[in-house]
Amino acid sequence: MLTFDHLAVSCDRLADGVAHVEAALGVALGPGGHHAAMGTHNRLLSLGPGEYLEVIAIDPEAPGPAQPRWFDLDNFHGTPRATNWICRCDDLDAALAAAPEGAGVAWDLARGDLNWRMAVPANGKLPFDNGFPALIEWKGTGHPADRLPDHGIRLARIDLVHPAAAALGRALGPFIADGRLVIRDGPAPALSAVLAGPGGEVRL
Repeated sequence: MLTFDHLAVSCDRLADGVAHVEAALGVALGPGGHHAAMGTHNRLLSLGPGEYLEVIAIDPEAPGPAQPRWFDLDNFHGTPRATNWICRCDDLDAALAAAPEGAGVAWDLARGDLNWRMAVPANGKLPFDNGFPALIEWKGTGHPADRLPDHGIRLARIDLVHPAAAALGRALGPFIADGRLVIRDGPAPALSAVLAGPGGEVRL
């Protein structure tokens, strides 16, 4: 089974994404870091124990990978917005074997003393137009959420809209049971997240 780990908010420029999320939520984001293997950088926000939000963008000063970047960032343009959700598992290889085709290939990654394995699709885009979650396996005991100040922001809901909503639901069914996940039909794929905090609910 999978467990929700974090939410990715993509943006063209990291500073713009940080400003957008901070204005929406009324709290300051914590530090993040650089992902040398992907040529990206991020800033983080706690969503409570074991969960967080990352604002992520291409690092203009870093070389990119030989393949498309994760979260389809090479094709991202426009207003900062939630684009992907990431779920952790105990055995990434087993999860990939059972996941839909195109869920990715495992990469061994590290940032500082954090170590993890993550499935990255060859074309940068996850199944069901990024409706299927990215898969991650944390190594060791370190996790970003444990190192972030808690401002009381929590994930209330992830809304997945897709023309093949029934198929997406069937693909997710064996993997995750989370009451915060809502899947519905719609003419075009879309992902959004509702966050709840001291100031009420905000959709990203």
